[in-house]
Amino acid sequence: MEQRLSLITLGTRDLARARRFYEQGLGWRPAAISQPSVAFYRLGGMALALYSRNVLATDAGLADRGGDGFGGLSLAYNVRERRQVAQVLAEAGRAGGRILKPGEDTAWGGHSGYFADPDGHVWEVAWNPAWTILPDGSIRLPDE
Repeated sequence: MEQRLSLITLGTRDLARARRFYEQGLGWRPAAISQPSVAFYRLGGMALALYSRNVLATDAGLADRGGDGFGGLSLAYNVRERRQVAQVLAEAGRAGGRILKPGEDTAWGGHSGYFADPDGHVWEVAWNPAWTILPDGSIRLPDE
């Protein structure tokens, strides 16, 4: 198996609400292949999809437990400058996200905070001084 990730699909309780958050609130543009039942967003060399949570669970052969607790996963949005952490968190809050943790300095030398989208999906907003954010939004790790 090649070392890569192609698509992250977030299960949503209300697809229309989720689309409003990402599109109107955060300003993301859906890909042309999006449909009423699924939305796709290009993220550099990969994509994010929004899809009905219960349909996604059924498709995977799982029961949708529907809990609001931590699901053991966070998504990350890295920024180019430290001050952008607070700016992105504020934007997410204005869009209807819930700020879980305001930006603060980290033990690893960066600065980060967290928000949850309307379905409770956890996003970290982070500035890492050792990482380079390329013009297309992709990252260059220190060992590359």
